[in-house]
Amino acid sequence: MSAILSADDLNDFINPGIACIKPVETLPQQQPPEENANPYEVTTEDKVKAENAPPAQISLTDCLACSGCVTSAEAVLVSLQSHSEVLDTLDRHAELRLPVQDCVRAANGMDGIDEDGRIFVASVSPQSRASLAATYNVSEQQAGHMIAQLLSGPYGLRSGGTHGSGFTWVVDTNVMREACLVAAAEEVQQALNAPTEGQKKLILTSACPGWICYAEKTHPHILPHLSKLKSPQALTGTLLKSILAKKFGVPPEKVWHMAVMPCFDKKLEASRGELTSHSWHGREGEDAIRDTDCVITARELLMLAESRNISFPCLPRKPLAKHFRPPFPDPTVNAFLFGRRRHIKGTQGSASSIGTSGGYLHHVLKTQQSLHPGSTISIHRGRNADVADYSVIDSSGKTIFKAARYYGFRNIQNLVRRLKPAKASRMPGANHRRPARKPGSGAGEGDYAYVEVMACPGGCTNGGGQIKVGDVGTLRQTGVENGSWEQEVLPAQREWLGWVDEAYFSASSEDEDVDDGDADGDVDMDVLNCPGVKGEGRSDDVVDGIDRSYIHGILEHWSSITGVELEKLIYTTFRAVESDVGKESVGGNEMERVSALAVAQGGGW
Repeated sequence: MSAILSADDLNDFINPGIACIKPVETLPQQQPPEENANPYEVTTEDKVKAENAPPAQISLTDCLACSGCVTSAEAVLVSLQSHSEVLDTLDRHAELRLPVQDCVRAANGMDGIDEDGRIFVASVSPQSRASLAATYNVSEQQAGHMIAQLLSGPYGLRSGGTHGSGFTWVVDTNVMREACLVAAAEEVQQALNAPTEGQKKLILTSACPGWICYAEKTHPHILPHLSKLKSPQALTGTLLKSILAKKFGVPPEKVWHMAVMPCFDKKLEASRGELTSHSWHGREGEDAIRDTDCVITARELLMLAESRNISFPCLPRKPLAKHFRPPFPDPTVNAFLFGRRRHIKGTQGSASSIGTSGGYLHHVLKTQQSLHPGSTISIHRGRNADVADYSVIDSSGKTIFKAARYYGFRNIQNLVRRLKPAKASRMPGANHRRPARKPGSGAGEGDYAYVEVMACPGGCTNGGGQIKVGDVGTLRQTGVENGSWEQEVLPAQREWLGWVDEAYFSASSEDEDVDDGDADGDVDMDVLNCPGVKGEGRSDDVVDGIDRSYIHGILEHWSSITGVELEKLIYTTFRAVESDVGKESVGGNEMERVSALAVAQGGGW
């Protein structure tokens, strides 16, 4: 699904579900009357000239209105979230020049706030950087520097456009991923100790929007199992908008957040009504502002550069100078976001256990292992490479924790089938029908405590927005090919994904030879003395390289400076999407209902 579809794959026809609420109708064009034509002559179909049907347009609000179409490709239909929307927004709004100190404000004469200005911030996923790194034969770190140079540097977007606007901050989503991992491990442990109301013991990851869309529309019995945590994309957007709005005294709509993600389905996630300012800002009377305003993919990022006549492979492969990246308004959060590079700790050999989707399952297993000294982790591969069982076994040989990984919709369907509640038999006194057993095993559905679920086979590095093997040759011809003019034989797609995965895991080895300074020779600050926040790495509560105490301190600090409860900042909700096709319309016609839904989703379309 999302692993093979893109916006380029949609030409002039899409096939909505049978029960689509918005059927595409093409009426014959009225022909001008011919001279000497008989006004009483009946025109038959064979005399009407055939016309090519216009491109079908089904907006995101249409898809969210019912469950007639069940496909993760709905994200492709989010036409407003594209590189064109980024350029239009940059040209429509000047970059809000926010001073850091009052003396700077007075010196620059910036006592007021530009009503049309925006604070532009961006977040970039490690999978997108890995895709670009493999494309241009650079390291994952260098790819990150090139992205920052494009979005914030003098040779990037700021070199053109109506206002010369660019992005003030470019954040690595690996930072908030660590917060998600710590919170996920605690959520699992809490479910094991004392399941909360509405949360069953088994927890399924909820970071993949394609999987969430599928579950909400077709399998509502799955919803109690879903993790309530926001994804790294959503959590990053909430942190950036809530802190910047609070620190600078501006409304959330003044902060425009763009995310670079590997998957088109992330566009669908950004459009969810649950991921808006209403969840943390608390002003229901105002319009809901999305925590992530626009999502583009690695391929669309290159289209963004091409639209401004910028050669992406020719951009500097070094960090931005400090004067192009002002410090974040809160020193403690600034040190958290930019103090050191976060990366996936692991090697290519351990990729099978960590995965390329953020390492949720791996961290949960490592946390359980730390709670049981002397325990080991056992891995049993399923019927294919995208299914695996994991067990934490104590020193006596007893299995104390079981988890699994299911990637790809074919495997997900098997998992969902296992979790389907028992059907009541129509025969009096008969037993309930039990769900089908787990493929390849006789274990019951209650054995797992945690399952990492992703829609794309192979994980997030195989997302639909990633650069495909067929695009590499064309993209490399547009820039420098490492001094070689020989045309390289492109590998197969499977081998190409191996290269992307290698770049994804290469960041850990890159940091060993990286100086902490930037292009100016300045060194990033350490965590400042802040009540309740200890410096990273200064506690003994470290699991899989992540200082849990430090993460807890940062989250509490975030809650304190924004005045918002932590639960409202990091958790979200899910809902069953029921089709109303065939039901009587209540409260207005169909067009009014869709328009009202569009407003509820955050406006803009």
